[in-house]
Amino acid sequence: MEENRINSVGETADTIGGGENLETPHKRRVRYKGTHPRSYKEKYKELQPEKYGDTIAKVISKGSTPAGMHISIMVKEILDFLNIQPGQTGLDATLGYGGHTSHMLACLKGEGHMYATDVDPEESAKTKKRLADLGYGEEILTIKLQNFCTIDEIAKKVGGFDFILADLGVSSMQIDNPKRGFSFKTDGPLDLRLNQETGISAAQRLDTISREELAGMLCENSDEPYCEELAKAITDEIRRGNHIDTTTKLRQVIEKTLDFLPEKEKKETIKKTCQRTFQALRIDVNHEFEVLYEFMEKLPDALRPGGRVAILTFHSGEDKLVKKALKAGYKEGIYSDYAKDVIRPSAKECTQNPRARSTKMRWAIKAE
Repeated sequence: MEENRINSVGETADTIGGGENLETPHKRRVRYKGTHPRSYKEKYKELQPEKYGDTIAKVISKGSTPAGMHISIMVKEILDFLNIQPGQTGLDATLGYGGHTSHMLACLKGEGHMYATDVDPEESAKTKKRLADLGYGEEILTIKLQNFCTIDEIAKKVGGFDFILADLGVSSMQIDNPKRGFSFKTDGPLDLRLNQETGISAAQRLDTISREELAGMLCENSDEPYCEELAKAITDEIRRGNHIDTTTKLRQVIEKTLDFLPEKEKKETIKKTCQRTFQALRIDVNHEFEVLYEFMEKLPDALRPGGRVAILTFHSGEDKLVKKALKAGYKEGIYSDYAKDVIRPSAKECTQNPRARSTKMRWAIKAE
């Protein structure tokens, strides 16, 4: 009702004076009733952390991530391993919100240089400004809008890196923004692209995929136990002329497909199935496995002798690929040491930031 009232007032003001369009009426922000905003747009305080620090602290203290923000994972463990020294040259292969980048820049103490890559033009522009406001301008930080699998191009220009970080998770601000289509919990276009300016959306992918290919995608990308049932239900729905072009429509197909489950386990199974299905589609439309494989192939030549790399993975497919590549590099003498076992975030961190729970950190050191 509030939004309708504002719109009607705006229209009245716009027509005063014989219908002349004097200026665009001021559009007030979406307001919410009560003290607990639900939708992304209503969380305007969380979307302005520089103005509403108390609200941000309150949200984080409850174990949640403020809308539009991303809480960096395993910062201490990463910095302890990378052992960054002033004067070094480093790369944050996955810039995101810039949290890890800012901590690594602080270690340089104004000496050396950081490079960072990201494929998301919308978020990387915000992060560039955010870091510049912290005093990290182009004299110490260079941000490249390109995929991290092009690491060889940057390394060649700068003579390699002393340290590299690759955080393979999707940033919270991407997950929480409904228009990006990463979450089944909020309604939005079924997109799932990290860069919405290139490639095809998840909805477009589903429009042309065969039942067999979809079942294989769900199995390979997320180990989905109901891959066959879901593939049949989704492709049947599309063949009937019902495009699955929103997150809600896909979630509803999943719910209907799994309606046969016992009531006591239905809700949790549907939730996990939605997570796996969205993950499988995201990996597919962004070619994540292909990109990661290429990155791991080029990684050794991008590191200087004695250079260090830390990699955060968030699901078994990523972790297996990273583990296999680092182990092979160690056996070939490329790396002098590597993580035989994964490092996990502390219990305290997982309580404060539940999105850290699935994180695994692996590392390697380039042979001298």
